[in-house]
Amino acid sequence: MTGTTMDQSVLSPSGPRLAGLLRHSLVLARRSLAKSARDPGALVNGVLTPALFLLLFVYLFGGSVAGSTDDYLHYLFPGIVAMGAGLSGMLSSGLSINIDRKKGVFDRFRSLPIGRSAPLLGSIMADLVRYVITVALLFGIGYLMGFRVQTGLGSVLAAVALVLAFGFCLSWVTVFLGVLVRDEGAVMAFAFIAFIPLMLGTSLAAPVDTLPGWLQAWADVNPVSHAMDAARALLSGTPVDGSVALTLIWSAIILAVFCPLSLAAYNRGS
Repeated sequence: MTGTTMDQSVLSPSGPRLAGLLRHSLVLARRSLAKSARDPGALVNGVLTPALFLLLFVYLFGGSVAGSTDDYLHYLFPGIVAMGAGLSGMLSSGLSINIDRKKGVFDRFRSLPIGRSAPLLGSIMADLVRYVITVALLFGIGYLMGFRVQTGLGSVLAAVALVLAFGFCLSWVTVFLGVLVRDEGAVMAFAFIAFIPLMLGTSLAAPVDTLPGWLQAWADVNPVSHAMDAARALLSGTPVDGSVALTLIWSAIILAVFCPLSLAAYNRGS
């Protein structure tokens, strides 16, 4: 079975070909997780950065923005959870792929009887596990700080599933960049440059209607802002009309655009 034939299973999944692609991807995902266990820097950064934002915002601005640190914690925390999944995707996804390409690891993969798409899918599957760990640790930190869920278990699970799905889709943006450029520094530079408008031009720190007009316009169309509002609605019971649906729509659009682009760029590079 050739790599080209197996690649077609991504677009037209059928029985044994799809099962083989998934099996190969899971093996490569385990390889990626083993690398993370030896060098957990990306995971630590993915947890540490949102946790620092949580601590700084709550204790520096909580009293002035919300009147009390407890009230502000309950406003801020859902946005931090969405930020944690998105930040992990932006910082880790694509970087390890780019490094493996530079080291010639993918050339060795191409000599194996596996699907050509398996290295990308395996990396994304490993990233999904990292997102789960990041979100779980953030919930632990939030609980120690005093955050308590204001809704039920079903809403909590829905919020976690939603931010994980959003982070998974967002990660394909840097996967595309990781297979498109040769320099890992360019991948990191893009991630940090994109972080500022995507993560901070949102309802993270304050309601959108308190922002300047030009920033409101951006926050209203920013998919990360919708994800934060959706998490806030599901965890704190704050009604935000259409935020869950908008997050799902944006996730589907990002995945539909950047997943095929990533696969095409990877195949061209082969």
